Order: sequence, then structure tokens, then C-alpha cells
Amino acid sequence: MIPADVGRLACPSCRGTLAFDGQLDAGHLAVGRLRCGACEWDWPVENGLPDLVDSMRVRGLDRLMRFVYDHLAPLHDPAVRYLLPLLQWSSEKALRDGYMRRLELDRLAAPTSAEPVRVLEVGVGAGANLPLLERDLSRGTDVDLWGVDLSRGMIALCRRRLAQGHGRRVRLLLADAHALPFPDASFDRVFHVGGIGAYRDPRTALAEMARVARPATPIVVVDEQLDPGRVQPLFHRLAFRALTFYDPTPACPVALLPAGAYDVVEEQVSRFYYCLTFRMPPRASRLTSERPA
Repeated sequence: MIPADVGRLACPSCRGTLAFDGQLDAGHLAVGRLRCGACEWDWPVENGLPDLVDSMRVRGLDRLMRFVYDHLAPLHDPAVRYLLPLLQWSSEKALRDGYMRRLELDRLAAPTSAEPVRVLEVGVGAGANLPLLERDLSRGTDVDLWGVDLSRGMIALCRRRLAQGHGRRVRLLLADAHALPFPDASFDRVFHVGGIGAYRDPRTALAEMARVARPATPIVVVDEQLDPGRVQPLFHRLAFRALTFYDPTPACPVALLPAGAYDVVEEQVSRFYYCLTFRMPPRASRLTSERPA
């Protein structure tokens, strides 16, 4: 991240503005802190990576899954690439293509202002979706890519991928999906793949994704659900149960969407994964719809 990127952030505690105090390396944030001008909370920056997670609020399944991903991060992508297709009897490409089309990246165009369009992946992991973003984004569109994750181990793998120098620059942050460090209506596309079922409060996480998305933009959420539309052999039921050991009833969280969500589409993109797409109206319309009659 560079100092100008800090102006795109907001304190995850109070949503106040942040300012960087520390050292730069070749114009990029190196080490220091991000200080909130409102609540005066300090968020550390170490080795160029801002840490905007309030660890005291990370508990339950969040804490468990962060531990798992921190320590088993190198195994994640190979498991998705080689093991998951064997268990599902379908390819990784088919799964990823199934949800990437819902982002409608081909419809992204530069706004009327001089600002670039902005895309956020919540739970960026090791960055497996980044090549697909490059594939589907128009080469003529100025795009800022942002990725947040709770796991330091997964972010480290993503930074290693980005160090190879392919594609656009990606701004990476350690952040909690329940308290995203961005102002309201900051992004033209928001998506999340493969983790919300283990969140301590999926309703809050969905509300946060909706909050930082601009009105009418597609918000795409993907996670495990055993396809209810087909008969599942014992093999697939057992494999799915092993993959989702942390959740007794994995299911699409359509009932947890924020008030006012529209154009809601729930679909199965593979035997083990759903894709939930929705949009939000302008903030004023949301507030009106939430008022009691």
C-alpha cells in the first residue's frame, strides 16, 4: 500500500479517518501505525501489511479457522485444485466460472469522475481468484483491486503470488469481515468465497459487505451447501460432512440478508457450493424500508 491508499480506509472501530505514522519503503507503507483521528485507536503496520483486526473480537469459529488457515495455508490451494474435484466430481474451473460470471465484470466501466472503479474480495486467501479477475476485467478499465483476510498465513501466500508481478497491483489488509475498514459505498463490486459458514456472525458480515458496496452493485457470496436439488450418494454425503465439520447445518444464508436486498439469486454452482447474489438500494431507501410502519 502507498500513503494515498490510506485515504480509502476507515477505522473498523468507529469508521473515523486514518492517518499513517511510520516509515516508507520505496514509497510504500513499511512499518508504523494507522491512527484513527476520531477514537485514537492505533492499528499496526508491519512489513508493509496493515493489521486492522481487533483480536479481542475474534472468537469462536473465527479464532479456530484463523488458526487452521495460519498453520495449514500452503495446503489450501492444492486441496481445492486436486482434492475437491475428486470429491465433487467436477472441476475447480467449473466452480470458479460459476460464480465469477455473477460479478458482471464485463459491465464495469470507469465512473464519470477521475476515480477508478474498485473491487473488493472479502477473504482473499492465497489469491486464487486474482487471475480470474484479470481475465474478466476489461483491459481499458482503470480498476483498483483490494483484498482482505483474517489469516496472516493466507495473506502471506497471496503476497508471494503478487510478488511474481503478474496483473494489477492489489491492496492487501488484515481485516475482520464483521468490521470492514472502509467507508460506506466504497466499492463497485464486492465478493466473498468459501468462509462465511464459519463466521461467528454471518448476518453482520453480510451487512458489512452490503454497507461498503455501492448501490445496485452485485454482491456475491459463495460457500458450502450440499446441493439440495439432487440425490446425494453416501460417498458425497460423507465427504461433504468431513469438509464442513465446523458447521452442523451448512446452508445458503439467504434468510440473513440485510433488509432491502433485491435481485436475490440463490443457485448451486457445484455439488458442494452455493452462490448467493444480491444488490442493495441507496442508503436512504434502505433506511425508509427499515422504519416500522
